Formats: sequence, structure tokens, C-alpha cells
Amino acid sequence: MDDKNGARAARRSLGDWLAQLFALPGAAFDYAVGKWNAMSASHEMAEEAVPLRLSQASAAKLAAAWTKLGGSASVPLSGEELVLAGRLREETAAANRNNVTRTEAYRQVYFRTPELHWALLAHTVSRNGGWNMTDLQGEWLPRLLRSDQREDVFLFLERANAYIFQDAYPQLLLYERSKRLGRSLFHLLPALGVSAFMQPVWRLFWRDRDPVPLTVALIVNEQHYIEERVVQHSYFRDKVLHTLFFGLQSLLQLNGVIMPYGAGRGQGAGGSPLRLAGLIMERFERLEERIEFGKRLYAVLFGIPRVREGVCRFAAAAPHTGSRADYAPDLFARVRRLPPGRPYAERLLGGRLKPGAEPLYSPELGAAWSDRPFPAPEPGDWFRSAEGVAPYFRKLPLPRQFEITNEYGLMLNKIELAVLAAQRRD
Repeated sequence: MDDKNGARAARRSLGDWLAQLFALPGAAFDYAVGKWNAMSASHEMAEEAVPLRLSQASAAKLAAAWTKLGGSASVPLSGEELVLAGRLREETAAANRNNVTRTEAYRQVYFRTPELHWALLAHTVSRNGGWNMTDLQGEWLPRLLRSDQREDVFLFLERANAYIFQDAYPQLLLYERSKRLGRSLFHLLPALGVSAFMQPVWRLFWRDRDPVPLTVALIVNEQHYIEERVVQHSYFRDKVLHTLFFGLQSLLQLNGVIMPYGAGRGQGAGGSPLRLAGLIMERFERLEERIEFGKRLYAVLFGIPRVREGVCRFAAAAPHTGSRADYAPDLFARVRRLPPGRPYAERLLGGRLKPGAEPLYSPELGAAWSDRPFPAPEPGDWFRSAEGVAPYFRKLPLPRQFEITNEYGLMLNKIELAVLAAQRRD
């Protein structure tokens, strides 16, 4: 059987198991109740929403500025400015060691300069990236993927994580330095290798201090930045995006970004029950979908006060380690409590541990992966025309459903079922 037929057969087999799961009367009922609860919670929080406004006047100014970029000449820099650019690159490289250091750097920027909405959004997405990395060495995925497959997926996640940070973080530092000095330093952006697309955006933000077009522009910029360098890279397309693992992403809902806004720090007196907001992406390989997904996630994070306040509390209280025990210590454990080669026994019921069941192993990043040097990204500017980016600045919709606590529990049950199905086939 060739690889494609084998992958299709594996997908059908797993699909059969998932169909059996939903065929169970209790499971179908629980799913329906969970969906209803999620819709009700989303509707309740949406009534409190302060929707983000994407100014069309600002979008028009940016479009006009982007149209003129072709004929603009670079500004010569003084020796002092060149030294500053070098220092910002050094600070970025020091914080770009691994997912934990990047995630913490984003967190610190946001708490220093809360007008930089993108820093909190990046911190949140970067946390999810770290959890996805450690999942590869955690309880379940080693039972579903070979070690070489897990290595390739880690390198894919790490490369995308690192390249976005290398491009975006010096921009945030440059704004902080401009704010400290009381004058714009955004003519240094080309010296930092930043796309010409971002220069009018930062200048507009410096004048108007409107974080919404800046955040949308950073989402657009960073997804374009990794499109050719990572997502369309031939190695990652062959080894990751076209594999069985990524073919099951939408089925298993592993393309989700979760935002703990009621972190499960224990269920006893004074404990906070786990509550999760977030979204699921269907097609990661599509640039437009990644951008629109980022915009919707931003609309939830900063448009729903209860979510933003809860995420900020979580970010302040729970240092990022890469382990899912950061937000759900009753469900995950940083240290493995059972031998790794032992056959897996079902532990979940309705997305929670069965009474007496051992927590799921979710290691910290340092225990899962060593720091990996990454190659310098290919030079070049992705930006081509105002017409290619203007559609992203027309609207910023708030999703109808974004409370996914119950959906997350169902996702865990699905993955556990996949593990049990694979184990029975072996």
C-alpha cells in the first residue's frame, strides 16, 4: 500500500472510531449540551462587548501611503542610529532562544506598553505554540507519530515561532525607544529588515495612537513573512503540511488557539474553574485564512472585556513553561507518573479525568526539546502592492461563538480515542 492510500485508510479508520464516539447516546447528548452552553456563554459575553473599530479613514490613509512606497528612497542613518539598530537586533536574538523566552518577552512588552495590543495577542498565540511543541513529547502524540515525524513538526512550529519573533520584536522595541525619547525612530525599520509595508503603519500609529490598524497590520505582515520562508518551504510542505498528522488537524481540532480566561488553578475553595475562549482554524496552509483567523482572535481578545481581563490575569499569574499544567494543573502533570512504554488506558470522561486516573503528561519545554539554532531567514520584502493588502482592512468581525471550554473537552476526548484506536490496530 503506498503512502497516500495508507494515509487515506488511516483517516477512514480514525473517522470510524470518531463516528462511533458520536453514535453513543450519552456522547451525542453531552455534545449537544456542550454546544448549547458554549453558544449561550458566547452570547452572554458578546452582549458586554466593546467592539473594536477598524477606522476606514485610517485604512484609506494607509492605502495611499502604500501606493507611494515604490518611489520612496531609504533615509541615510547616523552612526548612533546604526548602533541602536544593532543593539535592537542583539536584544531580539537574546530573547529568541526558544518559545519560553519569546513568550515572556511578548508578555513584558505588553505590560510595559499596553497600547501595543499585538504584544498580548502574540503572547497568547506563542503560549499555544509552546503547548503544541510539548504535546509532541507528551502523553498522546508519541503514540500516534514516529519520532522523526514529531521532530519535523517541532522544527516547523519552532521556525515559524522564531521567524515571527525576529521580525516583529524589534519593531516593538523601536516603538518603546521612540516613546522614551519622544520622537519617531521608524525610519530605522529598513535597517532592521522590516517590510516597507510596516513603515506607514507605524508612522500612523505614532500620530493617532490607534492600536487597531497597527494590530491588523502586524497580523498581515507576520503571516506574509512566514508564508514563503516556512509554510511554503518545500521541506515543511513535504514533511509536515502534507502528512497524515496535518491532514487530521481539522478532524482533531489541533489547529485551535485557546485563551484561558478562568484558569483552572484548583477546584477547591478559592479556586478558579477552567474557562477557555478561542477559535479553531481549518486550513493553516492558507495565508488568507491565517490572517482572518488572527483578526477574529484579536476581536475576541480585545473586544470581550471578560476575556481580556481573564487572559491578563492568567498572563500575570502563570509564567509560561510550555506545559499545559500552566492552565489546567488538575488535568495535566509536568512530570510523568507512569512508565512511557505502558499501554494507554482510557482516563477521560467528558473532558475531565476519571476518578482515580493519573493526570496526562505534559512536560515543560526544556524537558521536551533542547534549544535549536535556526538558519537566518531569506532576505527580501514580501510586499508588492496596496491592492493585495487593502481587503484585510475593511472589517474586523467578532465571531458568534468563541467560548470553547466544552469544545476543548470534546477535543481531548477525540485525541484520546485516536490513541486508543491506534493502540488496538497495533
